[in-house]
Amino acid sequence: MTMITHDRAASIRQRSQGFSLIEVLIALVVLAIGLLGLGLLQTMNLRYTQSANQRTVATTLAGELLDTIRTNRSLANAYAMTPSDFTVKPTRGTGCGSIANLNAAANATRWRCEVMEKLGDGASAEVITTGLPQISVSITWDDLPGETASVRLETTL
Repeated sequence: MTMITHDRAASIRQRSQGFSLIEVLIALVVLAIGLLGLGLLQTMNLRYTQSANQRTVATTLAGELLDTIRTNRSLANAYAMTPSDFTVKPTRGTGCGSIANLNAAANATRWRCEVMEKLGDGASAEVITTGLPQISVSITWDDLPGETASVRLETTL
């Protein structure tokens, strides 16, 4: 059995002093880097959640228009649209459902209003009815900063 002398024990204690402080500082740096990464992850999560929500809204709007066209197939050509039809921006907060006439042209106007109100003023759509019974609805909008997104639905009447 070896005995540690008093001088040797004091020497060991002196060398290990301050080592705990360095360990704590390294742990704090690692923790700070981890928390910064977690904050960035949360920010990206919020952005992509908004993008997914807009994609869902666009898909719903395209499906709604296709269902509207299906209800009156003889007037399908009245729903043909190009992106240039989306130049008149709706007044925010007034709602799009206040159109009195329920004909194809009024439905198309209401739908254009809803697209721009729900997806932003930069949103537009193209509805191609020239190849009846095939109909195509494409909606494009400003998504993440500097990017555009689009949804395209096609159906056969």
